[in-house]
Amino acid sequence: MRVEKSGIAGWPPGERPREKLLERGAGSLSDAELLAIFLRVGAKGKTAVDLGRDLIERFGSLNGLFAADQGAVAKTAGVGPAKTAQLKAAFELANRALHEKVTAREALASPAAVREHLRGYLRLTLANRDREVFVAVLLDAQHRVIATEEVFQGTLTQTSVFPREIVKCALRHNAAAVIFAHNHPSGVAEPSQADQVLTEALQRALALVDVKVLDHFVIGRGAAMSFAERGLL
Repeated sequence: MRVEKSGIAGWPPGERPREKLLERGAGSLSDAELLAIFLRVGAKGKTAVDLGRDLIERFGSLNGLFAADQGAVAKTAGVGPAKTAQLKAAFELANRALHEKVTAREALASPAAVREHLRGYLRLTLANRDREVFVAVLLDAQHRVIATEEVFQGTLTQTSVFPREIVKCALRHNAAAVIFAHNHPSGVAEPSQADQVLTEALQRALALVDVKVLDHFVIGRGAAMSFAERGLL
């Protein structure tokens, strides 16, 4: 019986995710196919791609899978602790790579670069938090990142942010500019009236110490709304 080189384990020739990646690049693979490379094998008559698709459906998105409790992921049929560890390691590597890019010396040299580099990082780190979190990204006069601080945590629906503490944070880092971000656990990346009032209050407070507010991102599931892009700053 003749067996095609890539036609094994139920995969048609040329369709194995690993071979597809090597031939066409990682961008040619779907989310489920990328997960399949780490999962390697499926379970109960399912391919690894089927298992990857099941994980995305169960947790709502890749971000949802990233934020999910390790125990919940491991209990998915066909996954287990070993595969869970591989997936968590892959997500953490992606998070660290994005953080490196954000903190590179020239990463935030322009407003466009701010949006390009920060949006993905903030979505990955905040989109699936189950409580509101308020983050300050502190920058120097050349808009290079000095530090990223999670300055306040709140409830399911709101976070109490105190301008005085934000000013102290900016002065502590000798920042010339700041970018804010907070998540909406509801998943809707739209600013509330309270968000706009808070941003204006922070702008006024920071202006007194010559610190400029460059942007404020509202992070939802699958989206990150920019105050600057909306003309709200």
